[in-house]
Amino acid sequence: MPFVDSNGIRLAYQRTGHGESVLLIMGSGASGRVWTMHQTPALHKAGYQTITFDNRGISPSDAPPGKYALADLVADTKGLIEALDLGPVRIVGTSLGSLIAQELAVHHPHLVRCAVLLATRSRSDATRRAQARADLALLEAGIRLPPAYNAAKQVLEMLSPATLSDDTAMSSWLELFELSGGGSGGQAWIDTGTDRREALRRITAPCRVIAFADDLVAPPHLALEVADSIPDCDYVEIQDCGHLGNLERPGEVNAAITEFLDKY
Repeated sequence: MPFVDSNGIRLAYQRTGHGESVLLIMGSGASGRVWTMHQTPALHKAGYQTITFDNRGISPSDAPPGKYALADLVADTKGLIEALDLGPVRIVGTSLGSLIAQELAVHHPHLVRCAVLLATRSRSDATRRAQARADLALLEAGIRLPPAYNAAKQVLEMLSPATLSDDTAMSSWLELFELSGGGSGGQAWIDTGTDRREALRRITAPCRVIAFADDLVAPPHLALEVADSIPDCDYVEIQDCGHLGNLERPGEVNAAITEFLDKY
């Protein structure tokens, strides 16, 4: 896997397919390889080249010690775009990756051709703030949950009732989450709750928000606020999926991504 030096660290990336470029930005604690399960094959079929990468903190990219800030990952991604001479580039980001995409579009508009924001939000509400405080309390206390407990907690937060009711599917999901360990190192300290709605009004790139109806992390009412704040932005809501909707309902998600990107 090749590397690029960006913002003082090494980022591992993968460039595959042929055609105009799409940069995919992954969410917290996950490898860029997750995109290759469903999204990059669909984008290749649609005629695009894809660039996936591992954010700082995710091996084999560098994982410097300490607490990360959203600005760190934005600067990393900006450096990657510039080093690979991608800009202005089509961007697809999910969860934390969608917040990175938002910030790039606000502060570095010359690098963003258009953006698809999956499982996104521009602030936290009371429920999300309570969850964030609880998670940080565990970190500050140095408590590490047993992998089996963490897996059970994660599936309840990340998946839809439709998937949770499927025993066959859940056996695989629980195993996956338990093996992953559930840790995200310095990324776990990133503040995702700051209200950015006013800043989003400065975005000039066309955007699409894709929300997932059963998402407990970035619920549709918060995702819709993002779409309402960005001047040139539409909104798509996909049913029967949670925060990992791109994995639960890849066909519908991929269709919504490519249909938008093809316009720009």
